[in-house]
Amino acid sequence: MYLITRHSQTIQVPECPFGTKKMWEGYSLLHMEGNERAHGQDLGMSGSCLPKFSPMPFLFCDINFVCNFASRDDKSYWLSTVATQRDLPDKPLKGRRILDLVSRCVVCETKAMVMAVHSQAPTVPDCPMGWMNVWTGYSFLMHTAAGEGSGQALHSPGSCLEKFRPAPFVECHGAQGTCHFFANKFSFWLASIPDFYTPNQNPAAYESTSGYVTEMPKVGLQLNDIEMRIGRCRVCMWGG
Repeated sequence: MYLITRHSQTIQVPECPFGTKKMWEGYSLLHMEGNERAHGQDLGMSGSCLPKFSPMPFLFCDINFVCNFASRDDKSYWLSTVATQRDLPDKPLKGRRILDLVSRCVVCETKAMVMAVHSQAPTVPDCPMGWMNVWTGYSFLMHTAAGEGSGQALHSPGSCLEKFRPAPFVECHGAQGTCHFFANKFSFWLASIPDFYTPNQNPAAYESTSGYVTEMPKVGLQLNDIEMRIGRCRVCMWGG
């Protein structure tokens, strides 16, 4: 048996893929930071789906056998529900309102191996022969927060988020019990590489590009140049 974790990036608990069994549901933990060091979670693994949410889900202990909870500025980071720039709160949130920002997740038991495949193109790749589709998404590579951060193994389903979000995670402070979005937080996604690009023949195959990006897919609207640069992916399950 195998386990797979699915994140909705909304306040709704996602469904387990067809043919899998629900184990538990929870909240989408991305990484934690303590003593100015980060430890990340593989979003495809069960450890990224905690049954309970808290802005400070851990405590720390020292060699004097003293343990401390929420006594300094340690942080936790969670996948967020924010889809557009106008959804960003204008100040840190506390209490019940925080839950509107935190993505829900579900852990599912599968009978076969699951993996992600990436096209490095604006088109969704096919599953290899003998593998079945589970979901499609966008190729999430890594993130940083105030210099620290973590990344996703590109074979893991956690590297294929079903929704593209320029601000895919929220920062929570243990001492204050608040959560917010800050300007020094960045997300990194695999880019689409032009089919004609080869290092030998086209050392400068494309120019630097910047632009405004919204949540995707944009139903009925054409993608702009920078949105076409975002790589697509598919999660596949062995069916042989």
